[in-house]
Amino acid sequence: MNESLINQRTLGVTFAADSATVRVWAPLAKTVSLRLCQQDTAIPLQNNGYYWQAKTTQLHPGDTYKFVLNDTIERPDPASLFQPEGVHGPSQAIDTSQFAWTDAEWNNLPLEDYLLYELHTGTFTPEGTFAGIEAKLDYFVELGVNAIEIMPVAQFPGTRNWGYDGVSPYAVQNSYGGPAGLQQLVDACHRKGLAVVLDVVYNHIGPEGNYLTDYGPYFTNKHRTPWGDALNFDDDYSDSVRRYFIENVLMWFRDFHIDALRLDAVHAIRDESALHILREIRQYVDELSQQTGQRHYLIIESDQNETRFIQPIANDGYGMDAQWNDEFHHALRVTAGGERSGYYADYNGIEHLAKSFRDAYVYDGVYMPRRAKIVGKTTISHPGRQFVVFSQNHDQIGNRMLGERPSELVSFSMQKLMAGAVLSSPYLPMLFMGEEWGELNPFLYFVSHSDPALIEAVRQGRKREFAAFQTSQEAPDPQAEQTFERSKLNWGRLNQEPHRILFRYYQTLLALRKQSSLRHPNRESVAVIMDETKNTLCLLRQHTPDVAVVCLMNFSSQPAPLVLPASIRPWKVLIDSASPQWAGPLASPLELAGDASVLVQAESILIYTNSAETL
Repeated sequence: MNESLINQRTLGVTFAADSATVRVWAPLAKTVSLRLCQQDTAIPLQNNGYYWQAKTTQLHPGDTYKFVLNDTIERPDPASLFQPEGVHGPSQAIDTSQFAWTDAEWNNLPLEDYLLYELHTGTFTPEGTFAGIEAKLDYFVELGVNAIEIMPVAQFPGTRNWGYDGVSPYAVQNSYGGPAGLQQLVDACHRKGLAVVLDVVYNHIGPEGNYLTDYGPYFTNKHRTPWGDALNFDDDYSDSVRRYFIENVLMWFRDFHIDALRLDAVHAIRDESALHILREIRQYVDELSQQTGQRHYLIIESDQNETRFIQPIANDGYGMDAQWNDEFHHALRVTAGGERSGYYADYNGIEHLAKSFRDAYVYDGVYMPRRAKIVGKTTISHPGRQFVVFSQNHDQIGNRMLGERPSELVSFSMQKLMAGAVLSSPYLPMLFMGEEWGELNPFLYFVSHSDPALIEAVRQGRKREFAAFQTSQEAPDPQAEQTFERSKLNWGRLNQEPHRILFRYYQTLLALRKQSSLRHPNRESVAVIMDETKNTLCLLRQHTPDVAVVCLMNFSSQPAPLVLPASIRPWKVLIDSASPQWAGPLASPLELAGDASVLVQAESILIYTNSAETL
C-alpha cells in the first residue's frame, strides 16, 4: 500500500506553504509542460520514470492552466478539481485545504441507521445548485431523512446531464457551484446531522471532453463494456490507472468530507487482477479511516446478485458495505400492478416480493429466464444493512420513455402502500426526490452536448431503445432544454392536497422507522406470509423476543381479512394508510388481541406493534 496517497492527493496540482507541485501521468509522451493561461508562460515538467512533475512558485490557487503534450497537444488536467469554462476549457488550480471546515464534531451515522434520499442537483431546486440544496436542509430534517445521496457531480459537458457522462472524475461540476460549493454543502449538512453520499462512476468515462487517451492507456480493448473499451484496471500500464481512481476515492472522503460513495454499475468494472480494484479501494479506505477515526462507507450498484462484492475482505470478498437491491423494486412494482415486460418479466409479483423481504435477492442461485442461466448467490450470511431498497430511483423513472413517476402510474392509495413496504423492510430505505409528496413532473433523460453528431447519436439511441413500444408518442428530445426544465421538482405542490397529506404520511413512516422495531435492519427476525390469490402479504419484524411489529399489506383492489400473529399483549396501531387521516376510506381498530382477524382495506398497509412502550 502506498502510504503517501492516504494523507494527500498527489496527482494534478497540490499546494504547500510556498510552492505548488504538479504531477501528471503521460507515460508515452516525449515532452510535457504546464501552460499558465494568464501569464501565457510554460513550465517544463521532468519525467521521473513514470510521472511528469515540477515544483513551482509561479502557480497559485485560482490560476488557470493546461498541460501541453509533445509541444503540440493542449489539454485540461486529467486530475483537475475545477473546470470553470467546461470540459474543453482550462483547469483551475484549487487548494482544497483553504476551506474552513466547521464539522470537527461530526461523526458519521451507523450504516444501519441511514435513511437515504436520492437527488439530482440540477433538478432538485429551481436554482439547480449546491446552494439550492443547502437552502433545503431544514426540509430534510423536517421530513425525517438523515442521509442525502447526490447523483454524480464530476464535470460533464454543458449544464444539463444526469452526471453519468462525466469526463473529469476529480472536477466538481462548474454549474453546480464547483469544489468550494460542494465543500460548503457537506459542511452545512453535517451541522444539521445529515450524512452525504456521493454517486461516482468508475466503470466508464463520458464521450464529450474525454481526453484521457491523449495522456496514456487509461482504456484497454482487453475487455468491452456497453460504452466501449473498458477502463484499464488489469492490462499493461494499469498500475497508474488504478492509482488514479484510488486517489479519487480518497479525495472525496478526505478533502470533501463525503461520508459514503455509491459506485455506479460495478458489474461493468472489468478487472481480472489478483487484487480486484474494489478490494484495493476498500483497503485504502480502511487505512484512511484508521488514521482519521472517521467511518466511510462504500455502496455499490450491481445487477449480478454476486455476494463477493459485499463479502468482507477477511472472507475473500471485496469488502463493499452495501448495495442497491433493484430486485426488491422490480418485485414491488409488479406486485403493485406494474408492467411485466422487459426486465420486469422475470418477476411474478407477491411471491417474489415475499422472497425479497426474506432473502434480499429474488434470484439467489436460481434460473433467470431473461438471461437463460442461473443467477446470483445466497445472502444467508449478509445482514439487512447491506441492501438499499426503494420504490423508485433515477434509473427506474428516467429510463422510462416518458419518465413517469409512480404518482402517474398507480393510485394514491398504492403510493402509500409502496412507501410502507419500503420503510417497513429489514433493509436500508431510500426515497427519490419528490416521491414524498407524489411529485407529478417526470424525471426525463437529458443532456447538453455541444457536438452535433453526438447529439444526434443520443437522440437516435433513445428512439431505438423504445422502438419496440407500440405507441404514437416519441421520446422527449434529450438535448432540449425543455426536457430538463420539465424534470424539475414543483415545490408548490407541497402546499396542495393530497400532496401535503402524502408528505405528512412519509414523515410519520420515517418517524416510526426511527422509533420502533422497524429501525433495525435485522433480516434474521423477519417472517413473511403471503397469499398469492388475495395478493396480500404479512411481514413480521421481531427485534426482541417480547416486542414485534407486524405489517399487513393488501395489494389487491378489494378489502381482505388478515389474521394477526399470536401475542400475549394486544396489538396497537402504529399507522394505517387507509385511515381518513391519510385520505383513506376507513380506519381499522386501534387495538386488537393476538390471533384477531382484521379487514385490511384495498391497496393499503396496516402496521401494528405489541410493544408496551409509547412510540
